[in-house]
Amino acid sequence: MKIILVAGARPNFMKVAPILKAIRSHNSAKRSPRIKPLLVHTGQHYDYEMSAVFFEDLDLPQPDIYLGVGSGSHAEQTGRVMIEFEKVLLKEKPDLVMVVGDVNSTLAAALAASKLHIPIAHVEAGIRSGDTAMPEEVNRLLTDHISDYLFTTSHYDDENLRKEGIPSGKIFRVGNVMVDSLLESRYKAEKREILSKLGLKKKDYALLTLHRPSNVDNREVLICLLKAVNEISEKITVVFPAHPRTQKMIKDHNIAGYINSSSASVKVIDPLGYLDFINLEMNARLVITDSGGVQVETTILEVPCLTLLDVPVWKITHDQGTNRLVTNKGNHLKSEVMECIKQSTRGIKSPELWDGKTGARIIKVLCSG
Repeated sequence: MKIILVAGARPNFMKVAPILKAIRSHNSAKRSPRIKPLLVHTGQHYDYEMSAVFFEDLDLPQPDIYLGVGSGSHAEQTGRVMIEFEKVLLKEKPDLVMVVGDVNSTLAAALAASKLHIPIAHVEAGIRSGDTAMPEEVNRLLTDHISDYLFTTSHYDDENLRKEGIPSGKIFRVGNVMVDSLLESRYKAEKREILSKLGLKKKDYALLTLHRPSNVDNREVLICLLKAVNEISEKITVVFPAHPRTQKMIKDHNIAGYINSSSASVKVIDPLGYLDFINLEMNARLVITDSGGVQVETTILEVPCLTLLDVPVWKITHDQGTNRLVTNKGNHLKSEVMECIKQSTRGIKSPELWDGKTGARIIKVLCSG
């Protein structure tokens, strides 16, 4: 069985790594059918911090095929991936295309495969925010409705898919593949020295990530958030690995002066590799984010998480008590941070099937179908 796995952006890499590991275990055990995986990197994220370093940290093999599509608008990226990936499909003739997550590469690769009548498996299917203004929501919806295998992380995802008329026979709840990567890498992450490099103490700082358009594209919204960061830093040090998109928006909006990056209590740094970032997460007092993956990781690490979105994406993490929504209004964020500092999430139980065995379950389903 020839399977093409598609990755293109930072969130994808920690999702394909456990699946490739499960394929290696399957083949080593001489189970049938033997799987030939091909890893395709679309190049949606192409700089070292957003791409290559993840291959090192996750022990990922180098991509078999690199499309090199680069940056561009949503339409440009999607179109380029479709054009280049179609060439790969015509040459390789895979039995299955596996896509993960909800980035532009996910939808583009699925569309190209669908047009050529190649079966599609979508890992992390069924996640919904209900907000189609989010590009990721559109990618999720369209990918799910052209996929043949929908691998879900929780009962919420199953319910979303059934409500949209997707047959139950296509839906397989397997757990969260990001948790596989986290649990596999946790010990190595603990050994990283990023705290000493940044002059930080355990549980004595807040970790911030921002990248979604709703938070960084609008000048006034971003100014409000940066001002809030300055005020929060008067109570607790804020570490801010700035996503390339966010860095670009700060520059384009000419608002760098609104964040006090010269202060010792505001540390604006470049994006980090997977292991360094996990180390910062596990040792943070709290995390402020608009990243879906970070919401998952903080739940497993039992670190309080404030999510800067208007609607929940990972509803299961809110059920577990580690994650709550805050608006991107500065006053609301500041008050929630102060409240969060007082609380603890230790002893929180992980969601069902978030146990590090998701990759193996996915391969078992594909080989029994």
